[in-house]
Order: sequence, then structure tokens, then C-alpha cells
Amino acid sequence: MKKHAKTKPSDTVVFLKGKRVTLRPVSEKDAPMFTRWVNDPEVRRYLKRTLPITEGAEIEWIQKLSKKQDNDVVLVIEVKGVPIGIMGIHGINWHNRTATTGALIGEKACWGKGYGTDAKMAVLDYAFNTLGLRKIISRVIAFNERSLAYSLHCGYLVEGRLKGQHFKEGKYHDEIVLGIFKEQWLPKYEAYQKKK
Repeated sequence: MKKHAKTKPSDTVVFLKGKRVTLRPVSEKDAPMFTRWVNDPEVRRYLKRTLPITEGAEIEWIQKLSKKQDNDVVLVIEVKGVPIGIMGIHGINWHNRTATTGALIGEKACWGKGYGTDAKMAVLDYAFNTLGLRKIISRVIAFNERSLAYSLHCGYLVEGRLKGQHFKEGKYHDEIVLGIFKEQWLPKYEAYQKKK
């Protein structure tokens, strides 16, 4: 895990706390780190993006986030003050009380260690119990078995499959659409909170 250039555990802003991770707002200082993550072929394999991303484009995206605060919440996932990924609640529909979540663990050394699950549980708690949303959607490219497994572990259910939706590695892959309602998630969250 590489240390974020100018962030120390003592001066990090904390917006949400999981059992093992903290989540904080995005900063323009994160742009070089995001650029490294999304351009890494092993990380990008699981993203819908395929073209190279410049640091300037990442800075522009971060600046646009501040204008969309009513509909998007994007947070940096940290472990002991070290950024390892990002997670967001996107396209919040206040009328229908729905949204979509998306996540990226950019530090590959942190894959498969449960940090994504912990961050997702904290974000779902915020979405359901602070924002008052009633349903959250997540989308996964079918070959991303790790993402699918952690979504199911958090209580999501498969709602559908979009056939041949994404072209990756020379062929078309399905996109799995998952959803979770607050009442389905609560027992999972209570059980997760009891685990040590």
C-alpha cells in the first residue's frame, strides 16, 4: 500500500466510519492517486472505462462533484489513514428514494481483505439511515466475481442481467444488475455489526 502524498492519519477528515475503514470526502489532491488507479490495467479490467485518463481529467471530475452534491456522494476509503479506494452513491433520485452505488479498490494489495465489504456496509447505513433512501442498485461486469460476491455478502440480490453489455478483452460480457431494499439489508447489517 502506497502512502498518499500529503495525508497523515492525524489530519484526515472522517465522514463515515466502518469497523475497519474510514471514508472521507474527495480532494483535488487525490487526482494523481485516482489517475494511477484507473489507468492500471489490472484495476481497469473491472471498470467500464477503457480509454486512458489524464490527471487533468481527474481534477475536472473532482471539481464537478462539488456541483452535484445533491445527487452524488463520493468518498475515499482509507485504512489507518492510507487511501485504498473510492466508493460512491450516484444518481440519487429523491422522488423515488433510489440510487446506485459504485466502488473501486485501487490498491491491489488490499483486494480480498474485506475492506470493500466494510466500506459498503458503512455507505449503505448512511444511504438508508441518514439519507432515507429505500433501494440501492449496483452493477457488476459478470466476470468480476469478487465484486459480485461482496455485493451478495452485503445483502444485494440479483435483479437482472444485461446480455453482452460490455466489450472487454476481445469479447462481450454481461452486466449483472443487483438491488437491495433497506428491509432486506437491515438483518445483514445487524449480523455484520455483531461479528468481531
